[in-house]
Amino acid sequence: MSTSSQVSAAELQTLSSKAIAAKEAAHCPYSKFRVGACLLTEEREFIVGANVENVSYPVGVCAERCAFSTAVVGIRDYTMLSPSSSLYVVFYYLAFIPIWDLIVAGHKNFKAIAVATDIVPGASPCGMCRQFMREFCPPSFPVYMYGGDGQYTVKTMGELLPNSFGPNDLPQ
Repeated sequence: MSTSSQVSAAELQTLSSKAIAAKEAAHCPYSKFRVGACLLTEEREFIVGANVENVSYPVGVCAERCAFSTAVVGIRDYTMLSPSSSLYVVFYYLAFIPIWDLIVAGHKNFKAIAVATDIVPGASPCGMCRQFMREFCPPSFPVYMYGGDGQYTVKTMGELLPNSFGPNDLPQ
């Protein structure tokens, strides 16, 4: 579980710019409510997500859960394996190394998340996302919520989900 160490100014700038940019990937033809998220791992990796709606509303996925699921599963950016990259050449010549061993390595420790919407002020994660995030983050975990004007508010998981139920609440 995350230790929620301090987020630097540079990390916060990257979180915000990537969360805002992730809105462009949103698939929201019904609500037109774009949401982008960027998750920062303790290893300083930035992982983005965007909301993906479905005509059957409960089937959609929020940006926050998209980012966390991508991080936990651990599938990395496939563009690093394009034929024009030097990394591809290394893989080509070292074909005996299973590629999945190199590009799949999930994260379980997170530092912060930024969530960006087009509304002002920015929106808070929904209840389902709060509980989903709580699986991986302590009450001290910071959630930065950006509005369409670029301004943000920050709350901790404990503030967003008081008296939460988390992994440590189950008997070992």
